Amino acid sequence: MTVPIRRAIIVVRAYVLAAIVAGLTVGSVVADTPRLATGRISESINFDGRLDEPVWGKTQAVRLVQQSPRPGQETPYVTEVRVLLSAQSVYFGFICHDPHPEQIAVHTMRRDGDASGDDTVALVLDTYGDRRTGYFFQINATGARVDGLIDNPESASLDWDAIWDARTARLPTGWSAEIVIPARSLSFTPRLTEWGLNVERSIPRERMMLRWASPTLDSFLYDLSRAGVLTGIGELEQDKGIEVRPYAAGRTKRFFGVSPRAWQAAEGGDVTWRITPQLLMVFTANTDFAETEVDTRQINLTRFPLLFPEKREFFLEGANQYTFGLGLGGQFIPFFSRNIGLLDGAQIPLDGGIKFSGRVGKWNLAFLDVQTRKTKVTTVVEQDLGLHSPVLAGTNLLASRASYDFKENLRLGMILTHGDPAASRSNTLAGVDAVWRTSKFRGDKNFLVGLWMATTQGDVPAGSKLGWGFKVDYPNDLLDCKLVVNQYGAAFEPLMGFLPRPGTRQTNLGCAYQPRPSKTGPFRWIRQEFFENEYFRVTNSQGIVESWQYFMAPINVRLESGDRFEFNWSPRGETLLAPFEISPGVVIPPGSYHFTRWRLEAQTSSHRPLQFGTTTWFGGFFNGHLTQQETYVKWTSPRGQVQIELDTENDFARLPEGNFVQRLWQLQTAYAWNPNVVITSFVQYDTESQNVGTNTRLRWTIRPGNDFFVIWNRGWQRRFASSELSLTPQTDLIAVKVRWTFRL
Repeated sequence: MTVPIRRAIIVVRAYVLAAIVAGLTVGSVVADTPRLATGRISESINFDGRLDEPVWGKTQAVRLVQQSPRPGQETPYVTEVRVLLSAQSVYFGFICHDPHPEQIAVHTMRRDGDASGDDTVALVLDTYGDRRTGYFFQINATGARVDGLIDNPESASLDWDAIWDARTARLPTGWSAEIVIPARSLSFTPRLTEWGLNVERSIPRERMMLRWASPTLDSFLYDLSRAGVLTGIGELEQDKGIEVRPYAAGRTKRFFGVSPRAWQAAEGGDVTWRITPQLLMVFTANTDFAETEVDTRQINLTRFPLLFPEKREFFLEGANQYTFGLGLGGQFIPFFSRNIGLLDGAQIPLDGGIKFSGRVGKWNLAFLDVQTRKTKVTTVVEQDLGLHSPVLAGTNLLASRASYDFKENLRLGMILTHGDPAASRSNTLAGVDAVWRTSKFRGDKNFLVGLWMATTQGDVPAGSKLGWGFKVDYPNDLLDCKLVVNQYGAAFEPLMGFLPRPGTRQTNLGCAYQPRPSKTGPFRWIRQEFFENEYFRVTNSQGIVESWQYFMAPINVRLESGDRFEFNWSPRGETLLAPFEISPGVVIPPGSYHFTRWRLEAQTSSHRPLQFGTTTWFGGFFNGHLTQQETYVKWTSPRGQVQIELDTENDFARLPEGNFVQRLWQLQTAYAWNPNVVITSFVQYDTESQNVGTNTRLRWTIRPGNDFFVIWNRGWQRRFASSELSLTPQTDLIAVKVRWTFRL
C-alpha cells in the first residue's frame, strides 16, 4: 500500500473518531413533538387550490419554521398548513406567502418530474405508527405531483404512483394548494387515532427549507421518527376496499426487413382487495407494461453489470417492504423485481400473479408469486441478424419478506426467494437481517447499525453459499461517516436478485466533514463545504485484492447562489485475473494495474430556468489514459410547460492495446397542457449499439386512476461498415392503452 493511501486511511479514521466523539460529547435538548388536530368536513369543498371555504378557516393551522440554512430564524416566507378529514379522504391545505411571487420557480408539470428546483410543498405520513415506513407526497406551484414510498430515513423511492389529486392557485401574496388523498390509496393501522406527519416547503431561489417538526440541520424529512403527530385520524374508512383496474391495449409492431407489421390486441388488469386497512392483496392477469418509460442507457467501462431501476407499476406497490439490510444499494439486492418479465432486454409475458403487502400488528409482510408464459425470447439484435430465437419455458417465481418491529429502534427481518427467471435452474435464497437506528444519539444525532446474513441453495457453483455484512452509519450535517463490510461467497448466487460481484469481500470506509462558514466571515459566499474521504476495497475468495479505490474531495463547495464546484483526487488499483475486453477489439491483458483519476465538476443552481453542468474525469486508466466528459444543458419555460434537456457523455481512451471512443447522447423534451396532459419525447444514441432510439409518450390522466396512453417507439440502426451518418429503420412500435379504476 502506498504512503498516500496510508495517510488517507489515517485521515478517514480520524474523521470516524471525530464523529464518535461528537456523538458522545455533544447533545441538545429534543423539542417536544408538535401536534396538529384534523378538522371535519361538514360541507362540500370546491377543489380549486384556494382555501376560501369557511371550513378551512375553522380548522387548526400550524406554521412552518426555517430548517435550512439557519434553523429557527425568522423568514418572510410564512407558510400555514391545515388538515381536514372526511369519511374516506384526507385533505391538506397550504397557504404559502412570498414577498416576490413573480420569482416563484417552476420547471416541470410531469408526474414524478424533477422538482428539485421548484417551489414545492411536501408531506410525509406514517400511517402504521411504526416510525419507519410511510408515504411521501409533493407538489410544485403548478400542482405537478410526485409521490413515493419511504423505507429509510434519508430518501424515498419515487417510482411508486398512488391515486390522489392536487390543485394550486396563485395569490397576490404567493400561492396556495389543496391536496386530497383517498383512504383507499393508503395502507394504515385501523382505529389508530394518531399518524406521524411532517410537512416541508422549499424556496429554491433562496436555497431555503421550511419544516414543521424537527427543523434541524441533522434531520431528514423522510425520517419518520422525527415526525410530528396528526391527531383525530381514527375515523378514516376504506369501504369494501375492492379496486378493479382493467386495461385494453392495441399495438402494431414491425421489424424492418425481417418481419411484416404485426397487429395485436390485449386486455387484462388487476384486482386489489384491502383485506384490512393495512393489508392489501393484488391479483393480476395478462399483465401489460406498454406505458412504462424506456430505460436510460448507460456506458459501461467496468467488468460488471449495471443497475437499472424498476419502473413497472405492478411491482412498485409495497416495494419498500422488500428493503433488506442497511444501505446495501447496488452492491446486493436479494429480490430485484426487474428479473421478472425481462431477460436480456426481451420481454417475457406474465400469465398472472398474486401479491400482498402490508402490516399485521408489529409484523410487516410482503409476498409475490408470478407465473411467466412460455415464449420465444427475441431480442432486437436477433431480429436484425435473422438469428434463431430460443423458446423459454414458463416458470413460477416467488419472493416473500417479513419483518418484526421488536422495539422502537430495532427491526428484525427475513427474506425468501425461489425460482430462476431463465427457467433453467433451481434456486432459492433465504436471509435474515436486523437494523437498529435512532435520531436521538446523544440528543439529536442520527446513528444506524445494520446486519444481514443470507444463503443460496439449489443449482449453484461449488464454494461458499453464504453471504453476510454489516454497516455502521453516522449521517449528520457536520459529520457524515460510515463503515461497511459485505462478503459474498463464490457459490452465493441469487438468481432472483442482483449481485454484480459474487465471490468477494467488499469494504467501504468513508467520512465527510461538512462545515457551514459564518455569514460574517471571509467565506460567507459559501453555503457549505464538503471535505470527503472514502476508501473502497474488494478482495476475492483467495484473498487477492481485485479492486481498491481512494476518493478525496479537497474542494467541494455549494455556494450561496446555489451553484457548486468540486475537485477530486482518486488513486485506484485493479487486478485482472482474465482478459478484459473493454471495447470491441480492445482487450486488456491479465495483470495488476495502479493509476490515478482526477475529476472537475461544476453545476449551476437548479432553480434557474437555464441550467448547465459538466463533469470531467481524466488521468490514468489501467495501463493507458481515459478522459470521460459528461455535460448537460436544461431549459424550462417560465410556467414549466416546455422542457428541453440535452445530456452527452464522451469517453476517449488511449491504451497500448488500442484506442476507442464511446459516446452517449440523449435529448429529452416535454410539453404539458397542464399536469394531467403531457407529451414527452426521449431520443438516445450510443456508439456501442450504433442505435438511435426514440420513445414518444402521451399521457392523459382523465382523472386520478383513469389514464389514456399513446406510445410510439422507433429505432434506427447505423451500420458499422458505413462511414456515413445515414440510419436504417430497424423497429417501429405504436401502442394505445386505456387503463381505468373502479373502486367499490
